[in-house]
Amino acid sequence: MIIFYDGNCPLCSTEMQQLKQADIKKQIVLEDLNAADFCERYPAINKVKAMRFLHAQKQSGEMIYGLDVTYQAWKLVGKHRWLKVLRLPIIRFFADCGYQFFAKYRHPISRFLMPKTQCSNGQCEIKVKGDK
Repeated sequence: MIIFYDGNCPLCSTEMQQLKQADIKKQIVLEDLNAADFCERYPAINKVKAMRFLHAQKQSGEMIYGLDVTYQAWKLVGKHRWLKVLRLPIIRFFADCGYQFFAKYRHPISRFLMPKTQCSNGQCEIKVKGDK
C-alpha cells in the first residue's frame, strides 16, 4: 500500500511514523505530498485533492480515501483493531464527517495539540525552547 500524506502536518506525520514503526513486514510505502518531485513520480495523483483528505493506493491499484486508508493501513500491520468500529454503517457516517473536519483543519488542530512541533520540507520536529 502506498499512502500519500501531508508531511507538513505534525499529527499526520506522527501517525505515519507510528504506522511505519509497526510495519515490520514493510508493506506500506509513505509518500509525502510535499516532496519536490512528487508530481513527477505520481502524475496520476491529484495533489490538490490528496491534500484535502488522505489517499492511498492498494497493491491491486485500487485507490482508497480518508478513514478507509487509516483503517486499512492499521489493519495491514495488525494494530488498532478497534478502528473497525469506525467502518460500521451508522458510525461510519459520523466518523467520516469527523475525519473531513479534521482533514480540513489539520494544521490548526496540530498547532493546538502539538504547539512545540514545527514542520518544513516534509519534516516535523519538536521545537526547542528559544527556537523560532
